[in-house]
Amino acid sequence: MSIRGIYTSVNDIRKRVFTEVAKLSYNYEEGDLSEMELIPYRIIPGEVSTYRESVFLERAIVKERMRLAMGLNLRSVSEHAPVSTGAEECVKPEKYYQPPLINIIKFACHACPDNVVQVSDLCQGCLAHPCREICPKGAISFKHGKSVIDQDKCIKCGQCVNACPYGAIVHLKRPCANACGMNAIHSDEYGRADIDQEKCVSCGMCLANCPFGAIADKAQIFQTIQAIRSDVPVYAAIAPAIVGQFGPKLTLDKMRSAFRALGFEDAVEVAIGADLCTLQEAECFIDEVPDKYPFMGTSCCPAWSVMAKKTFPQYADCISMALTPMVLTGRLIKQQHPGCKVAFIGPCAAKKLEASRRTIRSDVDFVLTFEEVAGMFEAKGLDFSEFESHNTMHGASGDGRTFAISGGVADAVVNVIKERYPDREIKVEKAEGLDNCRKMMMMAKAGKYNGYLLEGMACPGGCIGGAGTVMPIAKSRNAVLQNKKASTHAHAYESKYEGDLPSVIEN
Repeated sequence: MSIRGIYTSVNDIRKRVFTEVAKLSYNYEEGDLSEMELIPYRIIPGEVSTYRESVFLERAIVKERMRLAMGLNLRSVSEHAPVSTGAEECVKPEKYYQPPLINIIKFACHACPDNVVQVSDLCQGCLAHPCREICPKGAISFKHGKSVIDQDKCIKCGQCVNACPYGAIVHLKRPCANACGMNAIHSDEYGRADIDQEKCVSCGMCLANCPFGAIADKAQIFQTIQAIRSDVPVYAAIAPAIVGQFGPKLTLDKMRSAFRALGFEDAVEVAIGADLCTLQEAECFIDEVPDKYPFMGTSCCPAWSVMAKKTFPQYADCISMALTPMVLTGRLIKQQHPGCKVAFIGPCAAKKLEASRRTIRSDVDFVLTFEEVAGMFEAKGLDFSEFESHNTMHGASGDGRTFAISGGVADAVVNVIKERYPDREIKVEKAEGLDNCRKMMMMAKAGKYNGYLLEGMACPGGCIGGAGTVMPIAKSRNAVLQNKKASTHAHAYESKYEGDLPSVIEN
């Protein structure tokens, strides 16, 4: 069961934090961050708690959320200092994330039961006792007419869960750990969730699935706005999944006006970079598979590619070295507008980690999620209905725009190969969610996918299911497909930017 796509109090608090941090940055006067001390009282007003047992705890959590939203390090409950301590570091537009990117606010964690099979009050003490009969370890007995599970004997196989005719036995799993495809979450000494940063690939699925809002990633809202307020033009590179993320009034034809209203010089769709990535990956596949490598994995999802390289290091070279759409678009913008800065606006927490790599820092200066940008729109009090419409963005293909959904990347590459190498057969396998991506790689390791193009997406549904998205996945998919139909041309090989590809790659 997932809470994705349901707007909850957790989403509301996150948005209010992002909004307040954006207001703080837009109104910032040099050297004065004293307003930070007042923000928790605006977000959590009054004397009575709304969400937790104490209003003081609620404000303490908001303070740490604020710090993370400004790119600062998380503090433990034992540290005593004003919320603004060290915040002067945020006024530097060149500030990058200090690891870890994904953080657990420990005193917000519920210390959920992790991987425990329990009998609920729905147990009817039935005569058949199918739960006891099917248990392979004899872990179930009956006391006072009800089933009881011996946790020392239980192996969590789930057979009793399936056998109970009343659905009275439940297998409790910590939501964040259950959502983590890297098995990177365990319990600390107090039973609270803890992240193994060596395993974590920053996909953000734990963040999106924690019902207590205890997990948050760092943001660059403050730094981006400071760059916008400087004399340097800042361009917004908007990911294909953006369609519909800010409600029905902000359509794609108004997107450029909307981002200009935030202070950006202009907005450029990353789907043009997706077209260039498609062309590069198609050529790489033709040149390298199967003569050099048995298969090729797509490169655009950083969480998937890092997972594949970490978990299957012997096949690291089989993951495409093609530059991602974000990087290609960033480089293209900077070639066209020397001296500018680029902010990638997307659905993904892992893109923040990708952009912080030393080899990419010069291409993409900031990464913001849709959820964070929604806070910026709120801070400016913008009315989307008043924005000017533009008939087109920048001429991306329909295939480039469908990079946002599972299967879109592979389809785009296949279409190029079919056009340019009609005699070449290309087989495709795709997976969404890191668990499924790992299974796909295991099959590839066993030789089942020799000659294949493998598309991996860390998030459910593809980029539209990223941790920084706002809209339900199914609704977002439909919006992306509608946007595909609105493209002036269907395929990447029709891109007017193809001539720029060699110089962008060599940059």
